[in-house]
Amino acid sequence: MDLLLDIFNYALTAILIGICGAWIFLLKSMIDSFRLTPYLDKFENTSKTNPKVSIILPARNEEEFIRKCLDSLVKQDYKNYEIIVIDDSSEDSTGKIISEYAKKYPNVIPVSARPKPDGWMGKNWACMEGYGKATGELLLFTDADTKHAENVITLAVAHLNSFDLDALSAIPKMITLDFWTKITLPMISTFLHTRFSALNVNDPSKKTAYFFGSFFIMKKKTYEDVGMHEGVKHEIIEDGALGKKVKESGHKMKIVRGEHLIDAVWARDRITLWNALKRLMIPLYLQSGKIAIGSFFATLFLLFIPFPIFAISILLPDDTISAKMLCISAALASILIYVAAIIETKFLLELRLFHAACAPLGSLVVVLGFLSGLLQAKRTSSVTWRGRNYSMKDHTQSSIRV
Repeated sequence: MDLLLDIFNYALTAILIGICGAWIFLLKSMIDSFRLTPYLDKFENTSKTNPKVSIILPARNEEEFIRKCLDSLVKQDYKNYEIIVIDDSSEDSTGKIISEYAKKYPNVIPVSARPKPDGWMGKNWACMEGYGKATGELLLFTDADTKHAENVITLAVAHLNSFDLDALSAIPKMITLDFWTKITLPMISTFLHTRFSALNVNDPSKKTAYFFGSFFIMKKKTYEDVGMHEGVKHEIIEDGALGKKVKESGHKMKIVRGEHLIDAVWARDRITLWNALKRLMIPLYLQSGKIAIGSFFATLFLLFIPFPIFAISILLPDDTISAKMLCISAALASILIYVAAIIETKFLLELRLFHAACAPLGSLVVVLGFLSGLLQAKRTSSVTWRGRNYSMKDHTQSSIRV
């Protein structure tokens, strides 16, 4: 029995050492991404033109946020732009608010989206409806829960022109509104600095590509060349899929830091958070059950398992060498997770250290959300998002391939 226990402890220790190595890599990637990703407003401005910009703003049941978004957009210091606001079958006062702004500001163009056709995601359809009214040479896509600094369009256009880009996306400051999102987002954000690092997107030799849905601008011709939102009509993470199409088609794209200029709400409440976690896993499972299950277990071990192992090692002490090695390796892995949570919480998301201290609970929420998505995917091929149910059957989600 003692021999079997030693073997078990050594096996777990080996796994935890691997987890420590993974976290050292993740931390290095996070710091490199933080240091080396260029800023939206720090560049040599060689732009000599001010092409018309069409802002495309889809909105569904956004009465709580859309006023702040529109207030930030109508105050832009860029002179040549229009704001196309699409009411996507809202059931609240969103449409009324849009009409109010359209009456007050001549460059606000209201659009009532026609009923969504089968096979389309709601936001993708709304963006296409807005595109139909656009007259600008550049298209800027943003979300109704996003706020913009008054010079952000000027900076984006100048940056796009100065580097001769076809598309540009800016990393926003992620705004968290409730406790559960505040402790969960830091645990998810860590992975954005590795697999989805802006440095990889900006490297033409890497395949990584995506947009931040809260802010991306591109040439109208580029948008049309890659098939517009019609080409990603079934994608629930449409900004990721559209970014991939732009890069794969050979267009020049770039991601920059803009968190001091753009605020975007990540999840509005615990229900939205839960659905956001599930919507990552359901399409992935339908793409490949093995990949989805493997991703779940990788997340389970990387984010959560070190904490209970360390707690058990402390509560049930054992003097054997194998038990001590297990305790030490679990402690190191737990510390590394905490370090990542502190960096994300304090320096990137600007939350309190208390939220970083809740890393085990935040990790558990992520794991349970992914597990719920897996179980739902086995029962049904539908996913709920923004008050609509979407069938994922027969639709491979290219934006989340791993």
